[in-house]
Amino acid sequence: MNVLELTAAIALGSLAAGFLGALTGLGGGIVIVPLLVLLFGVDIHYAIGASLVSVIATSSGAATAYVREGYSNVRAAMFLEIATTGGALTGAAVAPHVSASGLAIVFGLVLLWSAYQAHRPTASDLGVVVGTSDRWASALRLDSTYPTSSGEQRYHVQHVGGGFALMYAAGILSGLLGIGSGAVKVLAMDQAMKLPFKVSTTTSNFMIGVTAAATAGIYLHRGYIDPGLAMPVTLGVLAGSIAGARVLTTAHPRRLRALFIATIVVLAAEMLWNGLTGRL
Repeated sequence: MNVLELTAAIALGSLAAGFLGALTGLGGGIVIVPLLVLLFGVDIHYAIGASLVSVIATSSGAATAYVREGYSNVRAAMFLEIATTGGALTGAAVAPHVSASGLAIVFGLVLLWSAYQAHRPTASDLGVVVGTSDRWASALRLDSTYPTSSGEQRYHVQHVGGGFALMYAAGILSGLLGIGSGAVKVLAMDQAMKLPFKVSTTTSNFMIGVTAAATAGIYLHRGYIDPGLAMPVTLGVLAGSIAGARVLTTAHPRRLRALFIATIVVLAAEMLWNGLTGRL
């Protein structure tokens, strides 16, 4: 295909990635990297660079709507960004020293772990609301509410220290893999900190742009961000994320979780196969 057709194909794929990223809190990057590497044959380091730019677009497109509608926990997001930004800078420093196959294997293993953790129902899925928050959540005033069909539902944040540590790990993966690490962010808030799943996904979307921005400058300095590749990816993801944000508010949490798991299992299998067979 010629350059125009290739650009259009990448933009359409990015549109779907952004839509899925906004719905699940994963960020479009977790789909963009395998899409560019496996389908279009892009070098994984350049795919990561384009993905980081698209992650910023996803966050910008979806986060505004989520904050306005009262889903995102902004106080928790800003506190946890301290950990993710530090981790992102660490991951970006390590990434150039890891081979393409090694990055693909790490990517696949992270996704499989995420799928395993995500299949377990949480208290919010079962309709159980934790009655008290821990002392750090109280001190930082992280407890909040989110809209439901029956009105505002209050929730209490748990295990802030454990969530903070997981967010540092999420930042490392973001800098290393260029995925925004939405999968780990969602699971840290959903499983460890006991935030409702919709709050976890929307807060993740708010956070991933900041994490990606901390890393993108390093990739730009190293020449891994190609404007010709990043442009259609960013525009496609931005349009998809805006559409996904409109759908999420009426979607059922269990269906979102099922979509989350199915997507990352397929991507994990593809990345592991290509990494282990040396096809990258």
